[in-house]
Amino acid sequence: MRAALLVAILALAACAGEHGPVELSGSTMGTRFNVKLPGGIGDYAPLRLQKDIEAVLDDAEAQMSTYQWESVITQFSVSDSVDWYAVPDAFCAKVQKSLQISQLTGGAFDITVSPLVNLWGFGPADIVDTVPDDETVATLLKITGYEHLQADCTQPAIRKDIAELMLDMSAIGKGFAADRVAVFLEELGFGSYLVEVGGELRIRGKNASGSNWAIGIEAPLISSREPHTIIHLTDTAMATSGDYRNFFEVDGQRFSHTIDTRTGKPVTHSLASVTVVDEMAWRADALATALLVMGPEDGLAFAEREGMAVLMLLRTDGGIEERQTTAFAVLRDAS
Repeated sequence: MRAALLVAILALAACAGEHGPVELSGSTMGTRFNVKLPGGIGDYAPLRLQKDIEAVLDDAEAQMSTYQWESVITQFSVSDSVDWYAVPDAFCAKVQKSLQISQLTGGAFDITVSPLVNLWGFGPADIVDTVPDDETVATLLKITGYEHLQADCTQPAIRKDIAELMLDMSAIGKGFAADRVAVFLEELGFGSYLVEVGGELRIRGKNASGSNWAIGIEAPLISSREPHTIIHLTDTAMATSGDYRNFFEVDGQRFSHTIDTRTGKPVTHSLASVTVVDEMAWRADALATALLVMGPEDGLAFAEREGMAVLMLLRTDGGIEERQTTAFAVLRDAS
């Protein structure tokens, strides 16, 4: 999943120094990362901090990238064993948390979606230019489903009861990565920061002007990038899932990269993007995908019932229509 956030940081200078704001950025997980430290970095050399952050992200990628043959996720996916498979503690925890979201959302979020992602041309395999037939979709549905995956982090190990089961963490991985960088910065003593990985955010403290961070939520437009609205946040995380960046068209019909594992097909409703504000970026990331799969009616009802802070942007004949939960309205009013 590629989140659709436009980060609008107000009053943050681009300079770097011991006490002035510092901004670091680079490539990771097929996207970009940005780290903003408004209070400077003290005696920590910028190049060293850059490399240390990249090392944290490299470790996350080595666990979760479906584009790396040696990654933990790829090696588990290609294994035909249905016995317990030893994995690092951190990876087991990621699987366990993913399964929790799957259970909470009734399968609207599901990391076993990999075969279907590949079928529709959104994975490491070649891009497709034809619509898969229903028979092929039905065949792959038989080898997907979170109920066929277990995690026992006391070992730590994971297990599948279908040999062909494959995993894809693209709808939660960038959130995990943002959280991990945030933990790393807190371990170093940073009290204010903004971490963004592919649009998924984790923030703490204040910006350089001493105010809450100004975060722009991107308008769901294909041809341009501009903020739909801006809210001010602190000590939280935020993620957006949208259908307008990664898709293909056949005979005038658009097929989104967001796959519903319950049908095996891309979502087709009018919901263009979902933004979730949560304490953890991994939860915000996964829940934004789940709500986009559920659609505007079921998704909004679920989010309200769970007390989630959610903004939905729907594509209508009259333009973009907003729907928000009570919790999001409170956040918005407070900013």
